[in-house]
Amino acid sequence: MDGGAQYNPRTVEEVFRDFKGRRAGMIKALTTEVEEFYQQCDPEKENLCLYGFPSEQWEVNLPAEEVPPELPEPALGINFARDGMQEKDWLSLVAVHSDAWLLSVAFYFGARFGFDKADRFLSESQTKYTKAVQPKEEEEEGLEEEDEEEHGETLCGACGENYASDEFWICCDICEKWFHGKCVKITPARAEHIKQYKCPSCSNKRSRP
Repeated sequence: MDGGAQYNPRTVEEVFRDFKGRRAGMIKALTTEVEEFYQQCDPEKENLCLYGFPSEQWEVNLPAEEVPPELPEPALGINFARDGMQEKDWLSLVAVHSDAWLLSVAFYFGARFGFDKADRFLSESQTKYTKAVQPKEEEEEGLEEEDEEEHGETLCGACGENYASDEFWICCDICEKWFHGKCVKITPARAEHIKQYKCPSCSNKRSRP
């Protein structure tokens, strides 16, 4: 394999770039370059895996020989099911396992380099492409005390309380005020499905005749 082993992301931003690059490569294999991918997954060959690389390239190859491998391994033997099911269903199955692998690699880096709770929250939010991130994203690594000082002036638009690094926050796309998730009854899971968030005040304004 050419690309993955030498790249070692050590910050949240680098892990996110790593995730995006690997994901882009695997999407190529499953969409625009699917014919080549299909041909490489010959059921007559040994157990094959689909790898995505940070360089946005992909590769079908045998799993790593070392045990345990440096990175989590993708689903093994994807080629064996190729001719036993409809092509669309087979590609969907590979896609599901590929998503699981991408997340496992991102969490591997997070665990290896000891991201704290705030870092992990930011990493998960970026990976899921949601706007529900902490106010004024931290640009430099520092102690939690410094983080509290940096964001101490950010107030919740609902309760008026200060920013706290261990709480979930979401920003209104209309008035651009930040809110505790609990104050506006928005959970991180629900925020994943919100394309444009409007706080209760802005929602009420737009609904009036």
